[in-house]
Amino acid sequence: MAPLKVLICGGGCAGTSVAFWLARSGHHVTIVERFPALRASGAQIDIRGQGIQVLKRMGLLETIRSKLVDEAGVSLVDSQGNIKATILANKSGQGAQSLTSEYEIMRVDLIRVLYDATKDDVEYIFGKTVESFDQDQNEKDVIVHFSDGQTSRYDMLVGADGQGSHIRKAILPSHADPVKRLGLYLAYWFVPRAETDNNIRKVYHVPSGMVMSRTHSLTEGQAYFGLRDDSSNELRSLPRASTEAQKEFWSQRFRGAGWQTDRLIDGMQTDDFYCQEVVQIHTDTWSKGRVVLLGDAVYCPSPITGMGTTGAFVGAYVLAGEINRNSQDLPLAFANYDKTLRPFVDKIQKFNPTLLRLGYPNTQWGITVLHLIAGPLSFRIPYLIARFSPAEKAGWRLPDYPELKYAV
Repeated sequence: MAPLKVLICGGGCAGTSVAFWLARSGHHVTIVERFPALRASGAQIDIRGQGIQVLKRMGLLETIRSKLVDEAGVSLVDSQGNIKATILANKSGQGAQSLTSEYEIMRVDLIRVLYDATKDDVEYIFGKTVESFDQDQNEKDVIVHFSDGQTSRYDMLVGADGQGSHIRKAILPSHADPVKRLGLYLAYWFVPRAETDNNIRKVYHVPSGMVMSRTHSLTEGQAYFGLRDDSSNELRSLPRASTEAQKEFWSQRFRGAGWQTDRLIDGMQTDDFYCQEVVQIHTDTWSKGRVVLLGDAVYCPSPITGMGTTGAFVGAYVLAGEINRNSQDLPLAFANYDKTLRPFVDKIQKFNPTLLRLGYPNTQWGITVLHLIAGPLSFRIPYLIARFSPAEKAGWRLPDYPELKYAV
């Protein structure tokens, strides 16, 4: 197998993971990342099911385990901070994860692990991105034009540049709209840890809204505000507004709402502030010629599924496996990647809109009902999950690719 010259656009979990596998297989891999350095930011994320299996095959699971956030579960609280229900993490080692995964980690720590595992074999170029690209008529290589004016040729290009992917826009028909809106909006930022904080995530509901607080260190925590509204033009345009305008909107919407909302709002004066519309990405087109999409760029399941990071790891593993099996016929490799992975993607993108409405009740009465239902059930949930649910999401088995030279 002749080594391929591979360019990956995007240095997140998906991009660095596929780089790990391809470089281990002897390919020449370059990652181009638009940020000027490795991103030392991002919220807490989790790894579930088949994603844990992939990390084990990468030989990184114990390193990841040493950097996990201590989060034992999640509690629903009322406006006075009274606990109405607590759902503990399933840490039995059997069955699926609960609302809190056994593998909770800060994004920056996960990216650092992946970077350290690849930096000696992968070329990283920061502060630069793909401006455009062309494929010659015979599709024998990809001619990439970078944001700094340089041009280079590669055997293939991987678009791992997130849900707003420019690579995806370039290969999809102009009329295509892969974005599925869920009517949900989130803001999250870092706040100083309070004396009352512990290793239980707290969730407080207001009509059509949610406030969440969790901690990840002895000095710092995270604040999340969420709103469910599928008709507001103001909300739809909010992610494109200035950071100050975003902070003003969320502050006005939640100030005085009860529990610890005012404390969390006072902690908004930070540069680590993010605002996003929660969406999924659905498209029939995963590749074109020698260009292929990966992760959130092509099948973003949205944060509410808890499967985005797992989807990135699994997708990178399958893509690298198919490339190694068909390195001389990349269109076939990409077709097999689609055929193999799509059933898994269909499962992780599936969710019941009714559950979203239950999680964001419209009225105070709805919130009371949620608390009444969740309270008695919460103590049994971890046991029931461990006893009756499979660890593999939706029963989809991770395929074997011995060519990838597993660590274990």
